[in-house]
Amino acid sequence: MAYLAPAEFVTKMVDAGESKLLMSTRDTLIRSYMAGAILALAAAFAVTVTVNTGNALVGAMLFPVGFIMLYLMGFDLLTGVFTLAPLAVFDRRPGATWGGVIRNWGLVFTGNFAGALTVAVFMAIIFTFGFSEAPNAVGEKLGHIGEGRTVGYAAHGAAGMLTLFIRAVMCNWMVSTGVVAAMMSTTVSGKAIGMWMPVMIFFYMGFEHSIVNMFLFPTGLMLGGKFTLMDYLIWNEIPTVLGNLVGGLTFVGATLYATHYKTAPKRNVAAVAAVKAQPAKRAAA
Repeated sequence: MAYLAPAEFVTKMVDAGESKLLMSTRDTLIRSYMAGAILALAAAFAVTVTVNTGNALVGAMLFPVGFIMLYLMGFDLLTGVFTLAPLAVFDRRPGATWGGVIRNWGLVFTGNFAGALTVAVFMAIIFTFGFSEAPNAVGEKLGHIGEGRTVGYAAHGAAGMLTLFIRAVMCNWMVSTGVVAAMMSTTVSGKAIGMWMPVMIFFYMGFEHSIVNMFLFPTGLMLGGKFTLMDYLIWNEIPTVLGNLVGGLTFVGATLYATHYKTAPKRNVAAVAAVKAQPAKRAAA
């Protein structure tokens, strides 16, 4: 599982950020659409496993399958480009601008949402036999998730909003660690193992992932969840996007860039010792 040293994989992070900023609009939309769709299907799979087994840990252990697949195929999630795209600007790569970063984030958000919404419609049809009957057990579970993570937060007011935001920060701290972990290895098995661990943590801990929520909440609304579109946007999606941005860029991208790419000069121990020795020599004289 050939391991790359931090200085090597952080260079790959900056290179990846530059590549994403220079990617065509068409390719960005296609790759983000597929990423949103695959992650949504993985979320549906994990919830189905949890309902059928009664064990949330099993669902969390299997959810990373979708995340691993989409990254091995070179597709893009908003949570990942939050972390990688700004690094190219930090490094002053040719053509890398903050305008380009915002453009990339907007396109990836659009593609992710379209992909996740497509799967949400498909799964709502499956869970209700084409809307001809009440949702099955998995559909009911999705509706309850939507209620608890919108009006549930709203019931706590500012404290609920703070909790939502921190869960979103923690989510992309873990998810972006998974993105970076894929760059630590040159083998498929190494990449898969590296991605699996932090993604499992985020899912089991119930942290808030903006793209997963693009599937969960529209599905919940279609299946009769007792919350509104505005509840979803104000009490989940918008704060989650902002928290994901802070978590990924602050605790993963900028941190690794600062210490492994723009490493500070090493301390000159000999010089420090010489300076400390000078007062002693003067006193002796």
